[in-house]
Amino acid sequence: MKILDPSIAAEVANKLLEIQAIRLQPSKPFTWASGWKSPIYCDNRLSLSFPEVRKLIKANLVKSVQHFFPTVEAIAGVATAGIPQGALISDELNLPFVYVRSKPKGHGMENMIEGKVTPGQKVVVVEDLVSTGGSSLKAAQDLRNAGFEVLGMVAIFSYGFDVADKNFDEAGISLVCLSHYDALLPQAVGNNYVDESTLKSLEEWRKNPAVWMQE
Repeated sequence: MKILDPSIAAEVANKLLEIQAIRLQPSKPFTWASGWKSPIYCDNRLSLSFPEVRKLIKANLVKSVQHFFPTVEAIAGVATAGIPQGALISDELNLPFVYVRSKPKGHGMENMIEGKVTPGQKVVVVEDLVSTGGSSLKAAQDLRNAGFEVLGMVAIFSYGFDVADKNFDEAGISLVCLSHYDALLPQAVGNNYVDESTLKSLEEWRKNPAVWMQE
């Protein structure tokens, strides 16, 4: 995983905490669909309701695409949360936009990809959040299967799991995130969202989320 800029990573993390798009509850953990217990819940869709934060995210996702993937010819959002971010980026860059469903539409053309499919077109995939990378990489593979050349992926936030890095490496897809868990923790402590005594628990979760708080 790459980041655009450490100062941007800190600023984005702070803004996501400020608007409660990211919530930290080590003493009252959330339960993910996978069954994992988690001290963090991240819903970056909330950023769309805050114009200042929305503009910050859009501007830096655009910069990420321009810097890391300068030959891009189209933008693809991952349903559902990657759709609005992808549309904002494609509009700013004046590029075609498509989005990828999690499964084919059950009627009509039964499309997996909505929008004009142009085989050979160089596309950057847009996500809001990366955890293990499974659903994100499935969308990238669906684009490849349709004939697109996937240059890479940009996202707002990543938990920074080792398994995600491994999955992206194996898929041969470069991931660029605006912010990540390591940038989040200093902001959370510095702005009193959590105290130093809970920091160790937050760090332990990231090391082994599958077993954290399971005993």
